[in-house]
Amino acid sequence: MSVKAKTRILVVEDDVSVRLTISKLLVDQGYEVSTAGDGFDALLQLRDAVPDLILSDLNMPQMSGFELLSVVRRRFPEILVVASSGAYYSSEIPSGVIADAFYAKGEESSSRLLEIIANLIQKGSVGHKGQNAPVWIPRNGKDHNGKPYVLLTCTQCLRSFPFTVDHEPTGEVLQTSCIYCLDEVTYIIDFSRSVNSPEKRAAWQAAFLKPQEKSAVQAAAEFSSTKSADKESTPIKSKPEPPEWL
Repeated sequence: MSVKAKTRILVVEDDVSVRLTISKLLVDQGYEVSTAGDGFDALLQLRDAVPDLILSDLNMPQMSGFELLSVVRRRFPEILVVASSGAYYSSEIPSGVIADAFYAKGEESSSRLLEIIANLIQKGSVGHKGQNAPVWIPRNGKDHNGKPYVLLTCTQCLRSFPFTVDHEPTGEVLQTSCIYCLDEVTYIIDFSRSVNSPEKRAAWQAAFLKPQEKSAVQAAAEFSSTKSADKESTPIKSKPEPPEWL
């Protein structure tokens, strides 16, 4: 049995067309693939079966990839993780995301995605037990004074406390002291609305799906060309001459 056949990959992607395209791409390569529509769905699946690798989008509704990977790194540090997003223009792993690799949708080809996954499987997990994944927290609106605030849960004492935010979230990894146990808590405030505009999402979706459509059209054209060539190479049988006795 090949290494690919043994490798179980969980694809977490909220865009149905992209999720199906990536799944087919991986299945065609011989991987065992399951899918999830968001972070909550992925966590439910992790309760039943743990994959060898997770390929997760970062910008999703309900529970984003930032929050999902924060949980995965605490609970399943041995799982290989490839984070992906169309909101970044670099192949560098975004700040605060403890992933093994990053795939920039819309900036890199689908063949590059397969290369990233194959290389990661071959290299294996480097382990993340010594790294503390930052807590990903959503914005909770405004307090009674009209100031934006967030609710943070301490990873040490597990108690939650609110505090105001006086700046626009940028994805920067921040720290604050728990008001109860004084332990330092590392966190990231949700900034997906800043990087995941409808325009950007439409752009990377089109850029990702276009090569797949082009490949399908090219394959159809090659098939048609082959059929035409076979037809031309087949000698046309002439109508036989009637025998002389007729």
